[in-house]
Parts: sequence; structure tokens; C-alpha cells
Amino acid sequence: MYRRVVRVLPPWLAHALRAQGGPVPWSAVVRGALAAGPLLLVAVVAGRASVGVVAAVAAMLAGINDRPGSRRASVRRLGVPALAGAVGMLAGTYAGQGTGALVLTLLLTGLGLVAGGVSAVGPVASAAGTQLLVGCAVGAGMPLPEPGWQRALAFLVGAGWLLALRLALPTPGALAGDYRFDGEREAVADVYDAVGGLLDAVGTAQAAARRSALTAALDHAQDALTGPRLRRHASSATERRLHAQYAAALPLAEAATALAWAGKGLCGRASAGPRRLAAAVRGNTDAGPLPAPSRSMPALRALDDALLHAAEAFDHGEGGDLHTRRRTGKDLLRAVVGVGGREYGLRVALCFGAGVAVAQALRHAQWYGPHEHWYWLPATVVFLVKPDLGPLVSRVLCRAAGTVLGALAFAAFAAVLPRPGGLVALVALSGALIPVATRHFAAQTAVATVLVLALVMVGGEPQASASRIGETFLACAIVLVAGHLPMPGQRGGGVRARLAAAGGAALAYLAHVMSESDDRAARWALRREAYRTLAEARGAVARAAAELPALARHTEGADEVAGTLERLVDLTTACAVHLDDTGRLTPRHARRLAELVDELEAGAADSARVCGNCPSPPDAVPYAETAACRLRGRHQVRMAAMSDTTSTVRVKQRLIDMTAPA
Repeated sequence: MYRRVVRVLPPWLAHALRAQGGPVPWSAVVRGALAAGPLLLVAVVAGRASVGVVAAVAAMLAGINDRPGSRRASVRRLGVPALAGAVGMLAGTYAGQGTGALVLTLLLTGLGLVAGGVSAVGPVASAAGTQLLVGCAVGAGMPLPEPGWQRALAFLVGAGWLLALRLALPTPGALAGDYRFDGEREAVADVYDAVGGLLDAVGTAQAAARRSALTAALDHAQDALTGPRLRRHASSATERRLHAQYAAALPLAEAATALAWAGKGLCGRASAGPRRLAAAVRGNTDAGPLPAPSRSMPALRALDDALLHAAEAFDHGEGGDLHTRRRTGKDLLRAVVGVGGREYGLRVALCFGAGVAVAQALRHAQWYGPHEHWYWLPATVVFLVKPDLGPLVSRVLCRAAGTVLGALAFAAFAAVLPRPGGLVALVALSGALIPVATRHFAAQTAVATVLVLALVMVGGEPQASASRIGETFLACAIVLVAGHLPMPGQRGGGVRARLAAAGGAALAYLAHVMSESDDRAARWALRREAYRTLAEARGAVARAAAELPALARHTEGADEVAGTLERLVDLTTACAVHLDDTGRLTPRHARRLAELVDELEAGAADSARVCGNCPSPPDAVPYAETAACRLRGRHQVRMAAMSDTTSTVRVKQRLIDMTAPA
């Protein structure tokens, strides 16, 4: 009944009611309980409560980023934002000392522009940008006796303590003596399970969703295995074995995708092999005998060959290429200063700067009363305005509801709990609840509000529930107004940038397959990049579609383009498998490829005709962008996904050559 109601609501409201599912992450709950609360207790006992407050805030922010995954990946996911938060704390402290309100506002607005642009690079960069701005606001607005360097050090200690717990404590289900690789092992096993799930769904309506689940599993495993290490290559026998098992899953995923495109139902025997391989990964055992599927068609023969290769890799695997994306400094800079990064940076800077300005005005307004803790307003704005964290209006609704719930709950606790012991226990309880509360932004906000209000009281300040509610509502109003103001350039640039990356990756993959190259490692790397960028584009499109209509209209038609690119990559995979087996495409493959390429090319041509008088922006490399165009709608997103027509001409000519009679 609940799901039926959510489906009939408008997208911007339905998104606010959705929550993530899954089992309770008990290991993260334990880490949360051992992080902020114990740090605060030690500081209170030592008579340095203010230091404990900063460390507990850092541990809370790190807890929000403490998601399931490998230990190696957690170093980057927790460590990089912690470093950025410490830098923000240091910069904010010294910027707020003796600086006028106008100068401080301009400084923090400029920092918001930089942090917003950097956030366009990816999830870790986005978390770093968030903590940079939050740390800067807290450093400038929270009156503490410690100098800036001590505050930054306390911030690093708080986040570092949670990271140390993540690295040291085993998680449930880890193998004895091998708990260091439990996250990697589970991620690789999930890939084989996802292959089995896709094979079970071949010929059914669930095939597309299972293929998306396979992409997500491959992305997760790739990230889990490619975190920082002491040496470039896998440094232990266990790690090399996991690399080999991951690499062996790639041809299986390719064959399963080809079978899904063919659409002919399979017997249950086809998925039995990948399921057994998943169990072997989890148990760290040999593959054993695997049931061989029928070899009646090219994709089934590819599946059988991939199972044989996997069995050998499980028994004698000594490592394998992870086919990770290689992003140069130039690529990262292009993401920051490109159309998506510019729009992202301007939106964050405008809202963050407006929050600082309003907070400074209230701070100096005689009618408002004492307002030393003005950091709450701009810090709240940061959590609301980040475009990659969810639709703006959904986050505003959840933030408002969560703050009211959390403030009222804390007011009740504060009336009965002893001080400071009861408040320290409340901080520990809130830290334990954060990993569960991250499934919904309103719940996360409620728990974080309780934790922060408890920290404020431990630091010697009076109960502040009422002021926090009022300032949160003010922050929500600022974001709703500033987030919908007209901005320079074309709105929806972030979505178009993602579609441009997905279109480029899809066409590069198609061109490699059409070249009939024998370099399968390069092919799998291109395939992985194509599906990964498509998943990122799909996520950006879904978030944009759940905005209010005033913002959602700027990305109209983006979902159609993403769907076309997705079908093109699926078909390219089927063509690659068929070419491996026969060396020639069937008329059906060639016809469908030509149709999809023509569909993308026609969309780009329509955009060129509609926007022919608009100048091309300087960052449209290598794909045609229309960021300078004031026209809105599907023309821009189609143009962003398509490269120049010369590449498509070459692809179509190659199709003619490959399907011509011998």
C-alpha cells in the first residue's frame, strides 16, 4: 500500500518518502558507538571538553561516510574528506578572527565556489567538498578557546579514530585470520551472484534490472579492490587471488549480457556455475566441478568458455587486471572547470554565501539577541544544496522534518539526563544510530541534530533546540530561493556532462569492437568504463527528474538519451561475443546497431539545427555541447551524448564491411 501511494505522488514528493533497505550494518553501528562518545568522554575527563566537541563532530561526519565496502576503499572514502574538513577548520578559524562580516562572507563564498566545482569530480571529492565547507563554517562560527591548528588536529583525531576502528575491527562473517579482505571478498562474490541473477532473468521483464544490478556489483568490486596500497600490484597471495577472481568474472558478465540481449530463456543449469563460484569466493575455496551450459549458440559458447577460464583462475589465479578508469590531472581539471563543475560551483557558492551573509546579519542584529553559534545556518545550507546528494526540494523537506524531530527529542532528553554523563551517553547512542539513519535523509538529520545539540551543551552552552529549528527553516528557505534563481549558462549542465561522458565511452567501446582488435583486456576496460559512466548518468538523470518542475524541465529528454546509450552498449557487448565466435555480424546485429547509431546521430542533428546560431563553449571537448545556448529541453541533452558525425560514419561503414558477403 505504501509503495502504491509513493508511485502516484509527484516525483519531487515521492523521492522524499523513499528509504534505502537492507540489513542493519552492525559492524558500523559498533564503530559509531565507539567513536564520538568515547572521544568526548576522554576529553571531558581531561578537562578539554571543547577539543572533544570538535573531535566528536569529525567522528560524526566520518560516520556518515562509513558505508559498506572494503577496508582499502574506506581509507579514501573516510580519509580524504577528513583531511578536507581539517583544512576547512583551519581556514575558517583564522578567517573568522578579526575579519569583518563582508570580507568573511566573500571569502567563504569563494571557498564555496571552489568546493562546489571540485565536488563534480566524484563521490569522494563531493564528500571532501562538503566537509571542507562544514569545517570552515564551524571553525569560523563556533567560539572555542583553542587556536586553529589545535582545532584542525582535533578534527583529524576524531575522523582518524573512526578510520582506525574501521581498519582494525573485523566485520561479521569474516574468515578467521583473513578479516582484512572481507569487504573485497564479499564484493567479488556479489559479482558472480549478479551474473547468476542476470542469467536467471534472461527472456523476462526483469533482465534490464538484473543487468543494472550486475553493473553496480562490478563497480563496487572494482572500487573495493583498487584502493590505496603500499605497492602498485597486489601485495599478498590472498589479494592476488581475489584480483584473479574478479578478472575472471568479466567474460562471464559479457556472455550473460549478450544472452540477455538475445532474449531467449535459459535453463537453470546456466546460472548454477556462477552461483557455485560465488560460494567459492565467500568460502575461499577452489571452484570444484562446474555444470557446463549448452553450447548451442555463440553467447552460450562464450559462457561455457568463461566458466572454464574462471575455474582455472580460481585454482591457479595469480592476479589480474582490474581495468580501472585512468583519470589524468587534465581529466579532473576538465570536470572541475567544465559546464557541470561550473554550474555545481555556482549553485553551491550562491547558497553557501547567502547562508553566511544572513547568519552574519543576524549575528549583528540587536533585535535577534546573542548569536555566537552562527555556523549552524551555513552548515545546514551545505547539506541541502549539494546537487549529487539528492533533489533539492526532497532534501529541504527531509531536513526540516528531521530537525524538528531531532530538536524535540533532544529537548526531552535534556530535561531528564544528568550532565555531562548523560549527554555523553546520548552522543554515543547517536553515533551508533547514524549508520542506520543514513538510509533516509530525514532520519539522518534527526540523529545528527540530537548529537550536535548534545555536544553544544557539553561545551557549556544552553539548550538550543528552538534556535536550531528556526535557523534550519531559514536555511531551507535560502536554498529553495537561491537554488531556483536563473544562473549564467545553461541549467542542467551536470546531467549533460554525465551524458557526454557516457556517450563518449559508449562510442569508444563500439569503435574498439568494430575494429576487431584481439586486445580483450582493452575491450573489457572500455566496456567497464561505458557501463560505469552510464550508471553515473542514470543517477544524475534520476535526481534531476525528481526536482521541482522549474528545475526538472532543463533536463527533459535525458532519460531517453540514457536509454538509447544503454541499449547501444548492451548491443555492442552482444556483437563482441558474436564476433569472437564467428568473426562476422548477423544482419540483425548490424541492423540494430545502425538504428541506434542513427537515433543518436539524428538527435545531435536536430540539436544542431535548433541551436545552429549558438556559439560552442570552449570546454566542449571532444563532444558537442550547447551550454551557451539559452534553449531548453531535450535538444541539449541529445547533443551532449553524441560525438561528431565523422565517427558515426566510420562505424556505419565498418558495419557494411563486416556484414558484406565474403
